[in-house]
Amino acid sequence: MWSQREVVDYALQRRSTLAALRRPGGRLARREACDADPMLLRAAKHHGEKVDGTCPVCDATELTQLHYVFGDQLGQYSGRIKRTAELEEMAHEFGEFKVVVVEVCLGCSWNFMIMSYLLGDGVKRKPPRRQQTVEDIYG
Repeated sequence: MWSQREVVDYALQRRSTLAALRRPGGRLARREACDADPMLLRAAKHHGEKVDGTCPVCDATELTQLHYVFGDQLGQYSGRIKRTAELEEMAHEFGEFKVVVVEVCLGCSWNFMIMSYLLGDGVKRKPPRRQQTVEDIYG
């Protein structure tokens, strides 16, 4: 991404968690590491982008990544999942927003936040006007 900045990579934490999981008689049980919420698994199944490689826990090829976006300038769209291609468009449309990348295995429920970063063109903007949703009409 052309405007990616303030990158935080959680690779060392991930490596430490996996080492604790693999250590014989380790302090971390598999059920504690593979504890994805059902909503996260559903999101990964329907909106996740497949990752080359296998799950670090179960070696399944069902590893996906989700990109959550957060920011005041996103208005009601903050907290949604976006595809990588959409992030590039959003980087030109919004001044600043945070992207959180979560790795999820559909096979064993492994999940880990692997990275976060800021995107945007740096221009201050007002949040978009709130658009009416189905929940507003029928909720």
